[in-house]
Amino acid sequence: MHVLKRLAAIGAMVISTLSWAEPGVTDSSITIGMSSPFSGPNGAYGVDMRQTIEAYFAQINKGGGINGRKLSLVALDDGYETERAVANTKSLINEKNAFALLAFYGSSPTTEAMNTVFGPAKVPLIGTISGAGTLREAMSSNPNTRYMFNVRASYADETEVIVNQLVALGLKNIAVFYQNDGFGKSGLEGVTSALKKHNMAPSAVGTVERNSVDVAKAVEAIAKATPQAVVMVTLYKPTAAFVKAMKKIGQNPMLSTLSPVGAEQMVQELGADARGIVVSQVVPYPWNNVVPVVRDYQKLSEKQQFTYYGLEGYIMARTLVEGLKRAGKDLTRDKLVSALESLSNTDIGGYRINYSATARQASHFVELTVVGPGGRLLK
Repeated sequence: MHVLKRLAAIGAMVISTLSWAEPGVTDSSITIGMSSPFSGPNGAYGVDMRQTIEAYFAQINKGGGINGRKLSLVALDDGYETERAVANTKSLINEKNAFALLAFYGSSPTTEAMNTVFGPAKVPLIGTISGAGTLREAMSSNPNTRYMFNVRASYADETEVIVNQLVALGLKNIAVFYQNDGFGKSGLEGVTSALKKHNMAPSAVGTVERNSVDVAKAVEAIAKATPQAVVMVTLYKPTAAFVKAMKKIGQNPMLSTLSPVGAEQMVQELGADARGIVVSQVVPYPWNNVVPVVRDYQKLSEKQQFTYYGLEGYIMARTLVEGLKRAGKDLTRDKLVSALESLSNTDIGGYRINYSATARQASHFVELTVVGPGGRLLK
């Protein structure tokens, strides 16, 4: 009798396990995959997001998980390289059995991963640090975008706000310094389009390769125009190299840059030279606890070192969790996609998420900040 009971218990466990044919889902857990840079010149970005997401998942798990299932994060380092991001995505889906993906990084890496891996595999990705148009194409022209749930505003949104401010200040000689990849080219396109609305065009352009700080040719090209302003579509190390080089030759245009720069890292790299740089942001101010989602994020950080990247990672994770809750107990990827599509005008604490059956951009929120005295970001 004792043996029969044991066999029955084992059989029940096997049936329970087999009842969840969906990869990454068991009766007690949900596996989520992440690929971002955790090393190299842009490693700080991914580390900020990963640490926040891990802290949030721990909080969710402590409260009983999602419909009784604990969240498990598998995070792989791609060093902000496209080939590694694609390889990581394949590994997360095929080897790590990730049910869904979260918090990727970069326009080219995410676009390639979407079109060759997670889109064809019909595995949803919630959030990436990219505002590129290639990740926001209509599903009728690219069915892979059905599985790309963008959380942040687009580069077109960010550059339009920046350009409108520069034009309102009466500036007409506006140059662009951009990164030679999907991120930079999308930003350049956004600046060009925004200027065109004012019957203007970039007075000069200069470029830098991804993961490089060789800005000499860009500085030479842009300096010839003696611009009143430069919009920098670059990450913090090439941004810092460009700013220092321009100051060295005596040129001091008004400088603006987009949210992916990582304002906190840029300030650390530039020191006093960062003062006056305008940075567009796509999530609320992380140091003001008036906004509920910011207050919730701050409670996760024991070190009280708040960052825009940390907050954005938190908002991505909150969006995923809301989708998982709505998808219900009988969890499948299709049900998660449908649940996320139902997040129309959903308030997650002062930050609204807007998806639909055809829309894959949750927010158009953009505000400008400026580096003030002592490297402090001011609204």
